[in-house]
Amino acid sequence: MAPRPIWKGQIRLSLVSIPVEMFSATQSGASISFRQIHRESGKRIHYDKVVEGIGPVDKDEIVKGYEVGKDDYVLLTDEEIEDVKIETKKTLELVQFVDTCSIPPLYFDKPYYVVPQDELAEDAFRVVRDALRQAKKTGLGQLSLRGKEYLVALRPCGTGLLLETLHYEDEIRKSDTIFSDISDAETDGDLLDVATQLIEKKTAPFDASNFKNHYTAALKALIAEKRKKGGKARVTVEDDEPAPASKGSNVVDLMATLKKSLEGGGGESGEKKSASKSGASSARGSKAKTTAKSRSTKASGSKSTKSGSDAKASTSRRKSA
Repeated sequence: MAPRPIWKGQIRLSLVSIPVEMFSATQSGASISFRQIHRESGKRIHYDKVVEGIGPVDKDEIVKGYEVGKDDYVLLTDEEIEDVKIETKKTLELVQFVDTCSIPPLYFDKPYYVVPQDELAEDAFRVVRDALRQAKKTGLGQLSLRGKEYLVALRPCGTGLLLETLHYEDEIRKSDTIFSDISDAETDGDLLDVATQLIEKKTAPFDASNFKNHYTAALKALIAEKRKKGGKARVTVEDDEPAPASKGSNVVDLMATLKKSLEGGGGESGEKKSASKSGASSARGSKAKTTAKSRSTKASGSKSTKSGSDAKASTSRRKSA
């Protein structure tokens, strides 16, 4: 089934208006969600709206409330909220352009694909897309959708455009208090060099297909197996991560760890070094054994010679007597 656009309208750049369609760039079907089910009947569990001290209440008795203090709310009706909703507009006006890399990543929220509505709109669409790409700029504007107003960024993406909703400034938590406990001590130069080399060694073009969601895959396998076997199955997920070190373990030498990582974590080169050391140790052991044996032989020979000399001297003395 072809995806349905979630918004149709125009992108306006000064006096130029381009009819476009907007599609969600992400899909929720890739993740797995669960419902709460009554074990005995197999039916879904629903929740009643309950007021403490009163019990269940009807839907028409419920209003929305904004908390201004503990147990203190400003009550609003659906009609009052509806009255202040912004009318969905069919025009996105690009009011400012910024360097694409100048927007901090934490401001980005949700991505959408933007395409021209028809062939007549393609020429103007390509002009804006290619101009943004050549200038390395991103267009900013505000889009009214579903009664709310979104700050958005528009930039080239392949043959189309990518629109991303942005967080407003007051939605971003300041990092000062979060990072305040991190000291401003200067990083050791040697450690920095080795860490930089490790980063360069592992640098490669981004390819999201290299990364898999092992948890989701295991859940899907478990669900498929249970359906096949009538509700009974067990799937074992292998964990590639090493077990965490115990709190009582010795502090690891950071430089040694970084160097080991740079060498490939004790791979082939490590094995060769180990083999060389082992061979050298064996050679030294053999040499030591040979030397010891030689010394032992010489000592035995010396004793034998001395014994022989003593015997000859004794015989000579007896003859003289």
